[in-house]
Amino acid sequence: MTRIKYAAILTCALLLTARTAFAADARVTIDNFKFSPAQLVVDAGTRVIWTNQDDMPHTVVEATAAPTISSPALDTGDSFAHVFTKAGTYHYYCSVHPYMLGTVVVR
Repeated sequence: MTRIKYAAILTCALLLTARTAFAADARVTIDNFKFSPAQLVVDAGTRVIWTNQDDMPHTVVEATAAPTISSPALDTGDSFAHVFTKAGTYHYYCSVHPYMLGTVVVR
């Protein structure tokens, strides 16, 4: 097999793998001042989409000193998405209503 053919096959395999890794979405609904589900377990590469179904604005902010996940205020019907690329446990909250808590566990 020539180097060009090998490189083309390898490139196609990598593109298919990358597409598969980002194919799945997980969803969190914000309603009645709660994140539902409150805890979500996903594989690395999953895009999580939060959608506000409440009548009040809400945010999604990682509960760390330097959050890497931070949404703008989401009005009714608005969504925010984040792709989780690294395994770990990510705790988040609504900065408008700090008693609203959620967790994403990435494996």
